[in-house]
Order: sequence, then structure tokens, then C-alpha cells
Amino acid sequence: QTTAYVFKDADHAARLFNLQEVGYIYSRLTNPTVGALAERVAALEGGAGAVCCSSGHAAQIMALFPLMGPGCNVVASTRLYGGTIQQFSNTIRKFGWSAKFVDFDDAAAIEAAIDDNTRAIFCETIANPGGVITDLDLVAGVANKAGLPLIVDNTTATPYLCKPIEHGATLVVHSATNYLTGNGTVTGGVVVDSGKFDWSASGKFPSLAAPEPAYHGLNFHAALGGMAFTFHSIAVGLRDLGMTMNPQGAHYTLMGIETL
Repeated sequence: QTTAYVFKDADHAARLFNLQEVGYIYSRLTNPTVGALAERVAALEGGAGAVCCSSGHAAQIMALFPLMGPGCNVVASTRLYGGTIQQFSNTIRKFGWSAKFVDFDDAAAIEAAIDDNTRAIFCETIANPGGVITDLDLVAGVANKAGLPLIVDNTTATPYLCKPIEHGATLVVHSATNYLTGNGTVTGGVVVDSGKFDWSASGKFPSLAAPEPAYHGLNFHAALGGMAFTFHSIAVGLRDLGMTMNPQGAHYTLMGIETL
């Protein structure tokens, strides 16, 4: 087991920490084992990048973390996994965030719930446990009109049945504990970044599109473009939230592809 990696010299280390070069810095942020998993799930979903973390609920917090701030809200479907409803109803309030629950069959109701403090729209592809299928194209249309990212939990459907990014999703989250693993013996979560959202357009996402004080004042979107969310989640999210997946003993079967 290891936590840190060998650098060729001080300049090599500086380039890695400044995100000027891709590589391994510290195992909590990136390591080859979890990197292989992230790349494969991103490929399955058709995303630009992905970040792996300790659980599905951790993935949901990771997805919201760069977008939200005290007083901000997320508009969420009423048809969600019970644990997610609890997380959005109670847990996120400890961050000063809130959620508005709406019938996602009703585009007008979604639009009416959006206000100046809304930072994301959230739904499940196939609701757990009700099995209700969300019209992602309809919801994505509302999100695009409002200039907001659409976050889709694709746990139940998996990319084998549906690829939400093809229907307008900005971010896709998974509880990798369930169908992605095919075995239920490992706990994990994944956030897949479409790489398609313009984080600078609205001025509502300063962690991604303004100098980020948590990472040397780096403007992630200006510096990294379509990979801004992915690198922010690695450099800031995994470092500061501590939601890292333990790579030791993690054995996955991803749609027939095995990875250790």
C-alpha cells in the first residue's frame, strides 16, 4: 500500500500539483486502481471524465459540492431512492443547501420551482424502487432553458440500458455498489462528467469558473475547459471531503469488464 508517489524532480512535482500535467500525487486523490475504474465508467457513459468515491451518496455530494453554496438549492424529482430523499431533505441542510421536490413529469412545475438560487436539477433515470422512467429529454430541455446542470442518477438503468449524457445530462452519478459491480460485495460511487456544460456562462458557479481559493486561485474552467468539473472534484473534492474509495481489494465486473 502507498499514499504518495515518486516525482522525477521538483519541477515535475510542481507541474502535477498545478494540474499542468496528469499524473499521481497522493493516493486519496488519484491512483492507478481507481483511475482504471473511473476511465472505464466514463467510457461506458460517454463522458469526458469521471471521479470515483466511497459510495453512491458520496457521489451525490461530490456532484453538488462544486455547484452549491449556502442558500443555494437543487430542484429534485419526487421519485427518488429513499436514502436520497433523506439526504436532500435533511443532510444537505447542514451545508446550508436545500432541495425542492417536484413531479418531473410536469415541465411547468420544474420551471416554477427554479429560482435565482437554484444550482442544479436532479433525477433518477429509473426511480428506485418505484421503477418509474424519467423523460430525460423533457427535463434536459427545462435545464438547458434555465442554464442549469442536469444531474442524473443512472444506478438502476446502468449505461447498458441508458446513457443520460446522450439525452442532455451534465453529470451522471452511480452507486457502484449495485449493478455496475455485478456482485454487491464492494461499496463505491462514481460521478461522470459530460464535459459539455459551460460553467462560465451564468456566473453562478464560482468554484469552477472563478479563482478558486481552495486551490491557489485557479480558475478551473478557464484552465481546463471541459474537464473543469472532473479536476475540481479530484483536486478539491476528494482532498477536502475525504470521500475517497479504498482501492485495496476493490474487484469490479463492469458490464463484463473486470478491473482490480
